[in-house]
Amino acid sequence: MNSARSVLVAILLTLQLISSSGCRSSQKPSGLTTVKLQADWYPQPEQGGFYDALVKGFYKEEGLDVQILPGGPYLSSEPLVASGAVQFGMNSSDHVMESIANSDEQVIVVGATMQHDPQGIMVRADSQVYTWTDLNGRTVAVKPGSTWWEFLVDKFHLDRVHEIPATYSVANFLQDPQYIQQAFVTSEPYFAQKAGVLTRMLMNSDAGYDPYRVFYTSTDFFHQHPDIVAKFVRASVRGWRDYMNDPAAANAMILKLNPALNPDWMQYSYSALKKGNFITGGDESGAMTGQFDPVRWQKMYAQLLSLHVLKKPIDVNSAYTTQFLK
Repeated sequence: MNSARSVLVAILLTLQLISSSGCRSSQKPSGLTTVKLQADWYPQPEQGGFYDALVKGFYKEEGLDVQILPGGPYLSSEPLVASGAVQFGMNSSDHVMESIANSDEQVIVVGATMQHDPQGIMVRADSQVYTWTDLNGRTVAVKPGSTWWEFLVDKFHLDRVHEIPATYSVANFLQDPQYIQQAFVTSEPYFAQKAGVLTRMLMNSDAGYDPYRVFYTSTDFFHQHPDIVAKFVRASVRGWRDYMNDPAAANAMILKLNPALNPDWMQYSYSALKKGNFITGGDESGAMTGQFDPVRWQKMYAQLLSLHVLKKPIDVNSAYTTQFLK
C-alpha cells in the first residue's frame, strides 16, 4: 500500500511465477490438498488472518496445504481465479462485482476479509479540508479509474477538483503542504507521522461508500469442490479471529517474507485494523468476522449501477454466498 514495499517486487513476482506451475488444486503425498490464494498486495498485516491460519496450522488441520502468492499494484486476481490458475483471490466487493459484470469473470465471494475498507483521502492535520466538498478547487492524487473516487465526485459534486495519478508514495505529500492523496489508514499516515507530519483521514465509508474487503473463488471451483471451499473459509475466519487476539506469530512470518516492513510499521497497521474495527465490525466477540450483510451488498450494487460503471446488470445474490459462514 506504500511504495516502500515495492523494493521486493522483482523477487516476489519471480517467486510467484515459480510457484504458479501446477496451480490447480492437487493432492500431495502427505494427503493435504494444495490450493493457492492470490493476495491483493505484498505480505502485510492487512492479510494477517491468512498468514495466522498458515503459521498456526489451521489450514493443515483442515487437510489443506495453502500457498499465499504476493500481489502488487499491477496484478488483478479475478482472471487468475476465474481461469483456475489459482483457487482463491482477494479484493473488494465492488471490484468483484465490476469484474463479473464487465469482464464476465465467473467468481463468487465466500468470505469477508474486512467489514469495511480502510481507504480514504489523506490531508495534513492543519489542512482546511474537513469535508469532501472542501476538495473542490484542489488537486487530489488518486489511482485512475477508481470507482470510489467516481462516487465521491458524483455525490459531492466535485466538478472543480483536479485529479492526478497516485504514486503509491508519501514523498510529494511530505514536500507539499497542499498535497492531498488517497491512502489506507493502516499505512500511509504512518510514514507521514514518522517524518513529523501529522495527518487526518476522510474515510470513504463515512461518505457512504462502504465495500467489504473479500476473498473469493471461481464458480466452477465452488460447485466442484464445496468441501475444499468450506475448509478454506473455516480456517481463514479462524485465522482472522486468532490474529486479532495475538498477531505475533503471523507478523513474524510476514516480516520474514517481506523484509521491506519493520516491526514498528506492522504494529501501527495492526493497531489501525483493531482500532477501526475493520475485521470485527465492532463486535469484540469476533462473531462478525468473515460475515456479510445482504443489505450492504444490495446497496453497493445500486451505487455501482447509479455510477454506470457496470456494463450490464448482474444478479448480486449470485456474486457471494454465506453458506460457509454459518
